[in-house]
Amino acid sequence: MESLVNFARAPAVAILHPPLTWASKKKVNGLRAKLGDDNDPLLLTAINSASLRFQETNRPEPLFVDPYAGCFVSPNVKMDMRQCSHHYCLATKFIDDKLLRTVNHIDGVNQVVLLTDGMDTRPYRLSWPPSTVIFDLSPERVFRSAAEKLAGVGAKIPRNCIFLHVPMEPSGIQQSLRAKGFNGNRPSIWVIQGLPVMTLASFEEVLFSVSNMATNGSFFLGELPAWLAETEIGIKSSTGQWMEKLFMSNGFRVDIIGYDDIARNLGKQLAQGDYKNILFVAEQLQFSDDQMETWRREFQRVEEQGDEEGFEEL
Repeated sequence: MESLVNFARAPAVAILHPPLTWASKKKVNGLRAKLGDDNDPLLLTAINSASLRFQETNRPEPLFVDPYAGCFVSPNVKMDMRQCSHHYCLATKFIDDKLLRTVNHIDGVNQVVLLTDGMDTRPYRLSWPPSTVIFDLSPERVFRSAAEKLAGVGAKIPRNCIFLHVPMEPSGIQQSLRAKGFNGNRPSIWVIQGLPVMTLASFEEVLFSVSNMATNGSFFLGELPAWLAETEIGIKSSTGQWMEKLFMSNGFRVDIIGYDDIARNLGKQLAQGDYKNILFVAEQLQFSDDQMETWRREFQRVEEQGDEEGFEEL
């Protein structure tokens, strides 16, 4: 089953803080009628990130190759061929590698949930093993625009893989994913890079949903905007304490990954300038709601069976 569903002046951010909110559907619908390709903040941010991937792809020694990013950007995009690696591209490389290592080397992990800006090309450009099911949760309008362009350049999902889009509605993430076939009794890996997050409460809703649906041992990784931490990103101890408290309260053990560490390990030079995001990897320590329900039913069955056997002995 296949379903079709990315250079502005500032460096691309993984998660935007746009003027739209999830809470007010009337307000969103009212704004949507006035938004076009030239003034939609979600679309412009997604294109900005796609432009960085396009430029990275065209470097002499790229961190990764995104053959589809070019279909989202202007033909006369200004290329930045400096040798330094952008934070966003280093994060993209790190996430790509973690995804492929997990699905290829950990038994049973074939569910991938991507929380994106709608122009994430990972479903098309990564070498997924057969039977991988990829869910993309992103803004509907951006996703549909991207899907048309990807279809136009012949992008295809790898054979024997499934790709499913879930429109961005944080209050209904769990219900929407289950409706698409997500199985909370099976391992999964979750990535957030580009999903618009407006408030800390919005992200807490996302984290709560991931916590409820991800089985013990599943991974959640990606980028968060530093303003969520309400602290200076340079003070790693404070940021780390905030992240640990937030994630542990939802059952995750979390580690912050340094962009400079990634650059050093790859033999690259990190680009200068502020990048107000936090790169992280978290592992689920508790059980999913579906796992708990399965075990509750099994315990109930065993208990009832024991009662019946005891009655027969009498």
